[in-house]
Amino acid sequence: MNLKGKHIGFGLTGSHCTYSEVLPQMKKLVELGAKVTPFASYTVETTDTKFGDSEDWLRQIAEITPEPLVNSIVKAEPFGPTTPLDCMVIAPLTGNSASKFANALTDNPVLMGAKATLRNGKPVVLGISTNDALGLNGVNIMKLMGAKHIYFIPFGQDAPDKKPTSMVARMEALPATVEAALESKQIQPVIVEKYRD
Repeated sequence: MNLKGKHIGFGLTGSHCTYSEVLPQMKKLVELGAKVTPFASYTVETTDTKFGDSEDWLRQIAEITPEPLVNSIVKAEPFGPTTPLDCMVIAPLTGNSASKFANALTDNPVLMGAKATLRNGKPVVLGISTNDALGLNGVNIMKLMGAKHIYFIPFGQDAPDKKPTSMVARMEALPATVEAALESKQIQPVIVEKYRD
Protein backbone atom coordinates (compact mmCIF):
# COMPACT_ATOMS: atom_id res chain seq x y z
CA MET A 1 0.00 0.00 0.00
CA ASN A 2 1.37 3.41 -0.97
CA LEU A 3 -0.37 6.68 -0.18
CA LYS A 4 2.61 8.85 -1.07
CA GLY A 5 1.56 12.29 -2.18
CA LYS A 6 -2.08 11.90 -1.09
CA HIS A 7 -3.57 14.63 1.09
CA ILE A 8 -5.91 13.08 3.63
CA GLY A 9 -8.06 14.92 6.14
CA PHE A 10 -8.53 13.00 9.38
CA GLY A 11 -11.49 14.05 11.49
CA LEU A 12 -12.15 12.91 15.04
CA THR A 13 -15.48 13.27 16.83
CA GLY A 14 -16.43 12.59 20.44
CA SER A 15 -16.16 8.82 20.88
CA HIS A 16 -13.36 9.21 23.42
CA CYS A 17 -13.10 5.49 24.18
CA THR A 18 -12.02 4.86 20.57
CA TYR A 19 -9.12 7.31 20.21
CA SER A 20 -6.56 4.73 21.32
CA GLU A 21 -7.65 2.56 18.38
CA VAL A 22 -7.75 5.43 15.90
CA LEU A 23 -4.51 7.34 16.46
CA PRO A 24 -2.26 4.40 15.48
CA GLN A 25 -4.12 4.35 12.15
CA MET A 26 -3.50 8.06 11.65
CA LYS A 27 0.19 7.33 12.23
CA LYS A 28 0.01 4.46 9.73
CA LEU A 29 -1.31 6.82 7.03
CA VAL A 30 1.66 9.13 7.64
CA GLU A 31 4.05 6.17 7.48
CA LEU A 32 2.48 5.19 4.15
CA GLY A 33 3.46 8.57 2.74
CA ALA A 34 0.24 10.58 3.10
CA LYS A 35 0.06 14.20 4.13
CA VAL A 36 -2.46 14.05 6.99
CA THR A 37 -4.34 17.13 8.14
CA PRO A 38 -6.16 16.59 11.45
CA PHE A 39 -9.68 17.94 12.04
CA ALA A 40 -11.24 17.99 15.52
CA SER A 41 -14.82 18.50 16.61
CA TYR A 42 -15.34 20.91 19.47
CA THR A 43 -15.98 17.97 21.81
CA VAL A 44 -12.58 16.46 21.02
CA GLU A 45 -10.85 19.74 21.75
CA THR A 46 -12.58 20.62 25.02
CA THR A 47 -13.72 17.46 26.83
CA ASP A 48 -11.72 15.53 29.42
CA THR A 49 -12.95 12.01 30.17
CA LYS A 50 -11.88 8.86 31.99
CA PHE A 51 -10.26 7.84 28.68
CA GLY A 52 -7.90 10.83 28.72
CA ASP A 53 -7.63 14.60 28.76
CA SER A 54 -8.26 16.59 25.61
CA GLU A 55 -4.84 18.24 25.82
CA ASP A 56 -3.13 14.85 25.86
CA TRP A 57 -5.04 13.60 22.80
CA LEU A 58 -4.27 16.82 20.93
CA ARG A 59 -0.60 16.49 21.86
CA GLN A 60 -0.53 12.95 20.50
CA ILE A 61 -2.10 14.12 17.24
CA ALA A 62 0.54 16.86 16.94
CA GLU A 63 3.26 14.24 17.42
CA ILE A 64 1.85 12.14 14.56
CA THR A 65 1.45 14.85 11.93
CA PRO A 66 3.06 18.26 11.55
CA GLU A 67 -0.01 19.67 9.79
CA PRO A 68 -1.92 22.26 11.85
CA LEU A 69 -5.13 21.20 13.59
CA VAL A 70 -8.32 22.32 11.85
CA ASN A 71 -10.49 23.30 14.79
CA SER A 72 -13.00 25.79 13.36
CA ILE A 73 -15.48 25.91 10.51
CA VAL A 74 -13.59 28.91 9.11
CA LYS A 75 -10.38 26.85 8.95
CA ALA A 76 -12.21 23.86 7.43
CA GLU A 77 -14.06 25.62 4.62
CA PRO A 78 -11.01 26.22 2.35
CA PHE A 79 -10.54 22.45 2.00
CA GLY A 80 -13.30 22.65 -0.59
CA PRO A 81 -12.26 25.11 -3.30
CA THR A 82 -8.79 26.22 -2.21
CA THR A 83 -7.00 23.23 -0.68
CA PRO A 84 -8.85 20.11 -1.83
CA LEU A 85 -8.27 16.82 -0.04
CA ASP A 86 -7.82 13.53 -1.86
CA CYS A 87 -9.85 11.84 0.89
CA MET A 88 -11.51 12.78 4.18
CA VAL A 89 -11.62 10.26 7.03
CA ILE A 90 -13.91 10.60 10.03
CA ALA A 91 -12.92 8.12 12.71
CA PRO A 92 -14.38 7.76 15.19
CA LEU A 93 -17.73 8.94 13.86
CA THR A 94 -20.27 9.19 16.67
CA GLY A 95 -23.97 8.56 16.25
CA ASN A 96 -24.58 12.26 16.85
CA SER A 97 -22.22 13.27 14.03
CA ALA A 98 -23.55 10.52 11.73
CA SER A 99 -27.06 11.86 12.25
CA LYS A 100 -25.93 15.38 11.40
CA PHE A 101 -23.90 14.30 8.38
CA ALA A 102 -26.74 12.19 6.97
CA ASN A 103 -29.06 15.17 7.24
CA ALA A 104 -26.67 17.80 5.82
CA LEU A 105 -26.05 19.54 9.14
CA THR A 106 -22.61 21.17 9.21
CA ASP A 107 -21.95 22.59 12.65
CA ASN A 108 -18.33 21.64 13.35
CA PRO A 109 -14.96 21.53 11.56
CA VAL A 110 -15.06 17.77 10.91
CA LEU A 111 -18.42 17.87 9.16
CA MET A 112 -17.37 20.95 7.18
CA GLY A 113 -14.28 19.05 6.01
CA ALA A 114 -16.49 16.16 4.89
CA LYS A 115 -18.91 18.48 3.11
CA ALA A 116 -16.03 20.24 1.34
CA THR A 117 -14.61 16.90 0.21
CA LEU A 118 -17.94 15.68 -1.16
CA ARG A 119 -18.31 19.00 -2.97
CA ASN A 120 -15.15 18.12 -4.88
CA GLY A 121 -16.36 14.60 -5.71
CA LYS A 122 -13.70 13.00 -3.51
CA PRO A 123 -14.19 10.09 -1.09
CA VAL A 124 -15.20 10.38 2.55
CA VAL A 125 -14.33 7.34 4.71
CA LEU A 126 -16.35 6.76 7.88
CA GLY A 127 -15.37 4.73 10.93
CA ILE A 128 -18.47 4.54 13.10
CA SER A 129 -18.51 4.20 16.86
CA THR A 130 -22.04 4.53 18.18
CA ASN A 131 -24.25 2.91 20.79
CA ASP A 132 -27.36 3.23 18.60
CA ALA A 133 -26.25 1.95 15.19
CA LEU A 134 -28.94 -0.74 15.41
CA GLY A 135 -31.35 1.70 17.06
CA LEU A 136 -32.61 5.11 16.00
CA ASN A 137 -29.37 5.93 14.18
CA GLY A 138 -29.63 2.92 11.89
CA VAL A 139 -31.61 4.92 9.36
CA ASN A 140 -28.87 7.57 9.22
CA ILE A 141 -26.10 5.02 8.73
CA MET A 142 -28.05 3.35 5.91
CA LYS A 143 -28.65 6.76 4.33
CA LEU A 144 -24.92 7.42 4.36
CA MET A 145 -24.17 3.94 2.99
CA GLY A 146 -26.32 4.71 -0.04
CA ALA A 147 -24.69 8.08 -0.71
CA LYS A 148 -22.21 8.67 -3.51
CA HIS A 149 -18.52 9.04 -2.54
CA ILE A 150 -19.07 7.77 1.03
CA TYR A 151 -17.27 4.61 2.16
CA PHE A 152 -17.28 2.69 5.43
CA ILE A 153 -14.53 1.04 7.43
CA PRO A 154 -15.96 -2.45 8.12
CA PHE A 155 -17.94 -2.42 11.37
CA GLY A 156 -19.76 -4.77 13.70
CA GLN A 157 -21.31 -5.17 17.12
CA ASP A 158 -18.70 -4.59 19.80
CA ALA A 159 -20.61 -5.80 22.87
CA PRO A 160 -23.83 -7.53 21.77
CA ASP A 161 -24.64 -8.92 25.21
CA LYS A 162 -24.33 -5.63 27.08
CA LYS A 163 -25.00 -3.12 24.27
CA PRO A 164 -27.06 -4.87 21.58
CA THR A 165 -27.52 -1.77 19.41
CA SER A 166 -23.86 -0.67 19.52
CA MET A 167 -21.53 -1.01 16.53
CA VAL A 168 -17.88 0.02 16.09
CA ALA A 169 -15.58 -0.02 13.08
CA ARG A 170 -12.54 -2.27 12.88
CA MET A 171 -10.19 0.68 12.94
CA GLU A 172 -7.22 -1.48 11.90
CA ALA A 173 -8.89 -1.70 8.47
CA LEU A 174 -8.77 2.09 8.06
CA PRO A 175 -5.72 2.30 5.73
CA ALA A 176 -7.05 -0.45 3.44
CA THR A 177 -10.46 1.24 3.34
CA VAL A 178 -8.85 4.54 2.36
CA GLU A 179 -6.83 2.86 -0.37
CA ALA A 180 -9.96 1.24 -1.81
CA ALA A 181 -11.98 4.47 -1.52
CA LEU A 182 -9.33 6.34 -3.51
CA GLU A 183 -10.12 3.85 -6.28
CA SER A 184 -13.88 4.41 -5.81
CA LYS A 185 -14.32 0.98 -4.22
CA GLN A 186 -15.96 -0.10 -0.97
CA ILE A 187 -13.85 -2.63 0.89
CA GLN A 188 -15.80 -5.83 1.58
CA PRO A 189 -17.39 -7.17 3.66
CA VAL A 190 -18.77 -4.03 5.31
CA ILE A 191 -20.64 -5.73 8.16
CA VAL A 192 -18.26 -7.90 10.15
CA GLU A 193 -17.81 -9.38 13.59
CA LYS A 194 -16.13 -6.70 15.66
CA TYR A 195 -15.12 -9.11 18.39
CA ARG A 196 -15.16 -12.88 18.38
CA ASP A 197 -15.64 -15.14 21.41
